[in-house]
Amino acid sequence: MIGKTIAEISPGDSAELVRRVETDDIASFIDAVGDLNPIHSDPAYAATTSFKEPIAPGIFTAGLISAVIGTRLPGPGAIYLTQSLQFVKPVRAGDTITARVNVLEVIRERNRVRLQTLCVNQRDEEVLLGEAWVMPSRAHVTYEERRPSASLALHPWALAAQAMRLWAAMVTSAVRR
Repeated sequence: MIGKTIAEISPGDSAELVRRVETDDIASFIDAVGDLNPIHSDPAYAATTSFKEPIAPGIFTAGLISAVIGTRLPGPGAIYLTQSLQFVKPVRAGDTITARVNVLEVIRERNRVRLQTLCVNQRDEEVLLGEAWVMPSRAHVTYEERRPSASLALHPWALAAQAMRLWAAMVTSAVRR
């Protein structure tokens, strides 16, 4: 990946990524941010709602927009400044989401880019709409694209954090009894 500078970006430029949403992705996100709303994780509760099954947190879907901005347009080194979001339809495990950004405006003297942000599902239905302002890196940033590996989970700080979460869960459980 090579980040684009303001000089290389023009209105009409676009970029996208496609991601199939898996149940484990949603569960990991919920665990990472602590969003314990049962609409995201409890099938019995979700069955009582208009959605009839668990849905992904809206911010999970917005995170796909962040991934496009940080890896494709403007790419590595970009700074997210603002983002408006409209959650149009729910995203469920098994959906394939295409996250897309389109350059609407470039303000070169301020090093700012205004982007239309959009996510659609596999039926080409809009599930998220918005607009973002970003600041591209002033210099090219080259970054090797890689997914976190299993060895990352074995990092000592990651192990310590997991141990603390388990300890906190046990203490909370013991206090409730």
